[in-house]
Amino acid sequence: MGIGPVGGLGLIGTLVVLGIAWIMGADPRQLLQLLSETQVSEPAASGPQGQAADPQDPQAQFVSVVLADTEDTWSQLFAAQGRRYEPPHLVLFTDAVQSACGLTSAAVGPFYCPPDRKVYIDLAFYHELERRFGAPGDFAQAYVVAHEVGHHVQNLLGISEQLSQAQSRASEAGANALSVRLELQADCLAGVWANHANERRQLLEAGDVEEGLNAAAAIGDDTIQRRSQGRVTPESWTHGSSQQRVSWFKRGLTSGQMESCDTFKG
Repeated sequence: MGIGPVGGLGLIGTLVVLGIAWIMGADPRQLLQLLSETQVSEPAASGPQGQAADPQDPQAQFVSVVLADTEDTWSQLFAAQGRRYEPPHLVLFTDAVQSACGLTSAAVGPFYCPPDRKVYIDLAFYHELERRFGAPGDFAQAYVVAHEVGHHVQNLLGISEQLSQAQSRASEAGANALSVRLELQADCLAGVWANHANERRQLLEAGDVEEGLNAAAAIGDDTIQRRSQGRVTPESWTHGSSQQRVSWFKRGLTSGQMESCDTFKG
């Protein structure tokens, strides 16, 4: 196809992306272009606080491709509203990472930090998602990235700041309830991305939606509590139940509209 090394990937990295393109059924030239445009931060510094993830790891390449695709989607959706989308940066890490939100261990899993506008992905979480939570598959991994990007969208729209202020005035149970609404909205926004990504590139194949739904269900608060402590305590939820997460992801996936993701209504 006449495609050479791209964006510092080297020949091996480029071949990895071509392999991803084959798996996703996408045009490899489009994916390589997206990857070359993606804003990827330097990996978190290694040392006592944690180790940097290898940016040449196939999963790291896959995450970068997904992040680039979310940039394309949200740039278009923001432009339609007369806004300018500012993409987040990606930080890959293992063990622990220092961010503007403080020192965070890998036990927390992937997260988004509003102050520095970075998406932090611990690639080991994907192994946990498959082995511990029974949610394997490329689209399950893509859903995780899209969910964190959903938090970035909330940050750009001012939703995160409004919620933080409301939480500071609420009780612990009230603050948890607000957190659930924020997380469910990020799930819905992940579904909005999936809708538009499929419309543009026909990325979704048979079973992909099920992978995303399984991932959403696997990390519901009730499912995790039932596995870890044998009982469910809804007042302590911060992300929502499996049913709620699946429902809101499906809503965004079906509608493709940001307006359908108002989890704070009512």
